[in-house]
Amino acid sequence: MAQEAGSDELTMRGQVVEIIGAILADTEPRGEESRNKLRRLVEAHPGNPEAALLEHLIETREVAEAEREVPVEQASANLHLESSDNAQTVAVPVSHAVREDIQAILKDKLLLTAFQPVHALPGGEVVGVEALTRFVGVDGAGADVWFREAEEAGLGTELEIAALLCALTAAKDVPEDIAVALNLTPATSRDPRVRNLLAASPLAPERIIIELNGSLAGAGVHSSDGLGPLRRLGLRIAVSASGAGYVSMDRLEELNPDIIKLDRHLIEGIGSSDGQKLRARAVAELARELGAFVVAEGVETPEELDEVTALDITAAQGYLLGRPSVHPLDWSAWSIKAQAQPAQ
Repeated sequence: MAQEAGSDELTMRGQVVEIIGAILADTEPRGEESRNKLRRLVEAHPGNPEAALLEHLIETREVAEAEREVPVEQASANLHLESSDNAQTVAVPVSHAVREDIQAILKDKLLLTAFQPVHALPGGEVVGVEALTRFVGVDGAGADVWFREAEEAGLGTELEIAALLCALTAAKDVPEDIAVALNLTPATSRDPRVRNLLAASPLAPERIIIELNGSLAGAGVHSSDGLGPLRRLGLRIAVSASGAGYVSMDRLEELNPDIIKLDRHLIEGIGSSDGQKLRARAVAELARELGAFVVAEGVETPEELDEVTALDITAAQGYLLGRPSVHPLDWSAWSIKAQAQPAQ
């Protein structure tokens, strides 16, 4: 356990060093004073980059607070996020505390990407990974909390696009024989910046899977502002069939996704629940009729793995099969080619 804790500490330190490097590599003139302060903090904390970054974050928030000229209730966030060929500035009224937290994330690039392996069934080889966002912060809040608060503040798309850019950057270290699933809401998938980022990505289009989260009400299939532009890039689309807020069969047929995922609500306890088995089997049969692959999420026990394998599910992911990792060496070890090599 001590060795594992030491490894995690070294991983986090490496990530912090990369974040500091990314901040200092920025060339925006307006941020030069802030970068100089960060350089001094790094020098003041030799061997302790975590302390330097934490002080930088605190100071960034204090400066923003001092510059605020309107009451908290009327405060608005002006965030600027650039893509390959266009930019957008958004001004919306938000909670001051939330505004500062999200502003710090977008300004200082405090995003990390972990990848979780997706294993083919029944063979078990890794055929894909799902990109999961991790946040470097002092409050320990999970990714769902950050995205929910950003959405409530009217900045959900900005944070999603920042996370997408982070994931695409990290994906360069994922083996070329493995597909990469990227999470987006339908609303964000319609943003022109998403198409620009995906089109400019070095990832081959057939390796990219856009996994749609949240309500699918606005996810038009062929419209110019729906999924049409993404499909024309040659990307694959995945949707989740959930036991909570279940996607209707008619909606699945309309979207005609390439991949249908059975989420944890449908997988949990499937070994002892006839109802769970019936629902999962119905989705799997519909997927086969649509020509879609089926992926089971949240597989955590051998019994659950046995059940989804018996249902001829295409692939599965979950803690039983592999936890999310931020280590590029782990990603390399998941390569199909590496797994095919005989043991030495």
